[in-house]
Amino acid sequence: MVLEFLGIKRESSYYEQDLESAIINHLQEFLLELGNGFSFVARQKRIHIAGDDFFVDIVFYNRLLKSFVIIEIKTAKLTHQDIGQLQMYVNYYDRIEKLSDENPTIGILLCADKNDAVVKFSLPENQRQIIASEYNLYLPTEKQLLDEIAKEVKSFNEKKVR
Repeated sequence: MVLEFLGIKRESSYYEQDLESAIINHLQEFLLELGNGFSFVARQKRIHIAGDDFFVDIVFYNRLLKSFVIIEIKTAKLTHQDIGQLQMYVNYYDRIEKLSDENPTIGILLCADKNDAVVKFSLPENQRQIIASEYNLYLPTEKQLLDEIAKEVKSFNEKKVR
């Protein structure tokens, strides 16, 4: 995701709350970035589980998917603990909030730096409910785009040879 519309400077340090506030303040643009069918449900939604309180960063509902979509924001490198936290929120929504005619909850972890191997080994194989997505505050340069395309083409060709 490219969150350039938030206007956060690349060199500035910021916290998750700052990024979350910027998303809420630019909700229309963020919803357009997500796609069709999204409705805002809650910010910092409190979940009370056996005497402990947890706070889900942002909750949406997608009427086309008939599913809750939970977004957790991490401004540092993604960890397996972050994935576990989001998995707990998804499980809670599936078991407590979701109606019987709705589809399973989707969890999106927006992080500043994603390690695909950590995501792969933190989640069960073939699961489709948790998505980790790296965000950028600005569109990449032309050179960065060309380098990324070359890297993907090389990876594709290597997989094809196997």
